[in-house]
Amino acid sequence: MGLRNRLIKWARIKSPWIIHFDCSSCNGCDIEIVAALTPRYDVERFGILLRGSPRHADILVVSGSVSHQVAPRLRRIYEQMPEPKFVMAVGACACGAGVFRDCYNVLEGVDKVIPVDVYVPGCPPKPEAIIQGVVELIEKLKAA
Repeated sequence: MGLRNRLIKWARIKSPWIIHFDCSSCNGCDIEIVAALTPRYDVERFGILLRGSPRHADILVVSGSVSHQVAPRLRRIYEQMPEPKFVMAVGACACGAGVFRDCYNVLEGVDKVIPVDVYVPGCPPKPEAIIQGVVELIEKLKAA
């Protein structure tokens, strides 16, 4: 591994950038994700930054149940991310469709569309659980 690649890996471990994509939800998980970014929990102290472009993100945080209409958009966002890329499914809806499980237009979780590295269950999950999921992804970044 060259110096450039080691430097990029070090930067990703010390400051992973995330992008949040809400498929379709009640926004309970979105509120908890934003709560993890606020001064009370302050994930920025770990170097975690929320980005607006998938081309600048290392981690895709997905919330909400995936409908057939949203699935191609989710796949496109995932494909635009640089390697190595990781996905975190946040909430019961993202992990397995939640209360929308048997709806005609809903897939049974994010993993039916893109590979998921970490699942954070709950309805909605606490910010501490979301932070723990990001810590698990940082460990995977170290191993990549």
